[in-house]
Amino acid sequence: MNSVPEWVDATQQFQKSLSDSWHSAMQSFGGLAQGATPALPQVPHLTFSPEKLQALQQAYIKEVAQLWNGGLNGHAASGDRRFATEAWAANPVAGFSAAIYLLNARALLGLVEAAETDAKTKARLRFAVEQWMAASAPSNFMCLNAEAQKRAIETKGESIARGIQNLLKDIQQGHVSMTDESVFEVGHNVAMTEGAVVFENELFQLIEYKPSTGKVHEKPFLFVPPCINKFYILDLQPENSVVRYMVEQGHRTFMMSWRNPDDSLADKNWDDYVDGGAIEAIRVVQEITGAKQINALGFCVGGTILGTALAVLAARGEKPVASLTLLTSLLDFSQTGVLDVFIDESYVKFREMQMGRSGLLKGQELASTFSFLRPNDLVWNYVVGNYLKGETPPPFDLLYWNSDSTNLPGPMYAWYLRNTYFENNLIKPGHCTVAGKKVDLRKVDLPVYIYGSREDHIVPIGGAYGSTQVLPGKKRFVMGASGHIAGVINPPSKNKRSYWTNDKLPKTQEEWLKGAKEHPGSWWTDWSAWLKPHAGKLIAAPKNYGKGSKYKAIEPAPGRYVKAKA
Repeated sequence: MNSVPEWVDATQQFQKSLSDSWHSAMQSFGGLAQGATPALPQVPHLTFSPEKLQALQQAYIKEVAQLWNGGLNGHAASGDRRFATEAWAANPVAGFSAAIYLLNARALLGLVEAAETDAKTKARLRFAVEQWMAASAPSNFMCLNAEAQKRAIETKGESIARGIQNLLKDIQQGHVSMTDESVFEVGHNVAMTEGAVVFENELFQLIEYKPSTGKVHEKPFLFVPPCINKFYILDLQPENSVVRYMVEQGHRTFMMSWRNPDDSLADKNWDDYVDGGAIEAIRVVQEITGAKQINALGFCVGGTILGTALAVLAARGEKPVASLTLLTSLLDFSQTGVLDVFIDESYVKFREMQMGRSGLLKGQELASTFSFLRPNDLVWNYVVGNYLKGETPPPFDLLYWNSDSTNLPGPMYAWYLRNTYFENNLIKPGHCTVAGKKVDLRKVDLPVYIYGSREDHIVPIGGAYGSTQVLPGKKRFVMGASGHIAGVINPPSKNKRSYWTNDKLPKTQEEWLKGAKEHPGSWWTDWSAWLKPHAGKLIAAPKNYGKGSKYKAIEPAPGRYVKAKA
């Protein structure tokens, strides 16, 4: 192949394979219901600059020649951690297969970048190729994985037997094991902070935690966690529990524990989660504590629900929340990162048709979607370890939580898709009607602490920053290191990572970062210092949970809702 026309011909096979992988990726995302097949968009016709193709061709031929002349030397693959062990370097055939694979991956991604098309189509092409290449890596196959072969020889085949056992177990449980799930039990060694359920309705339980200080701030604190995950990400182990930290800081702390929906909740919509969920929780906390105002935190989708709830309350002329904290949350959905590649009119209409009036989006489907956003780290890494090498992944509380999935009511999910990710209606004053009120975030006028994680692939840092331009009150924006979860769960005692601050709030996060100052350690201390003036004076800590016979302790924390499996 030594001419541009021949290289262009080669792109036809690329486009066909790309179409297949794109359709496969689309079917993976969002977890299509059994037997349902949407009208998937076709990969658009692509044009390529002859100059770019010629440059790609020349670079490809040069690298192939270097590999071949190197005598099947696979050390070119050693920079990728999938192929970095001595077993790969010592096996010329395996090393060469890895090197050729990486070369082809670079060539395919180069073709994507050379495609002359719109930005969203290019992002979709890139995502499809990345999924395809992650799945086709030689490390994923026993016949090519030198490390797995070496392990099989050393164990006299026991690793293969264990791998088969692991595969059968994972087929039975319905997902790839990321950790040794047998080690963990909710309420025993995760979600351990002492407390009691003091209220429940069909959507959530409200947990009140036992104070650990003689006095507490007069304004109680309410956590609104995401409903697409379970709340105990905020209360994993004692040493990394945000809940325990808040209790130790003298806050009378409450937590919403969303129910894991079953068929009885299949008709619930966004209004129900806002009015019967967040707003009801705020009201109950006020009644139990007698406080005119509370402080509240929303995490991820919980922040979107809470922000919507505060707009509804403002439209009613009510201001029950003194300060708001948003953790890795989106109110402005202009920047949604890789998730944007899936959202278009046909996909949203399909979901509305499928479950807009009733139905459930299964938790495992959501979990698979988020895992495939980082396929090498969260999918194929465990396929190789569990099945090819016969390993049992080590215990890790965060990954146990990640595997403990939750369902979503179809109508709620369909409304969320259209009005946030697709049409970005929440930031359009009066465009959305929720719980009978027009939503206008400009009326949510209160102090706000906004946190975003620098490497977040679910709520990109620019998207988290967007809330600073939407809410009118006095705001503080803080950026933490790491990703969506690891950046948030960063206790001061660990003395890990960094966070950045800047008192000025220009239009974009990029401008904000230019003037930001880095601080070593956890952002929790900065947040605690910010929250303290909004929490009110210290008063005697309550000796009992709840209030009187109306809000008495129903059961010990963490309650039964969080233990229900999807």
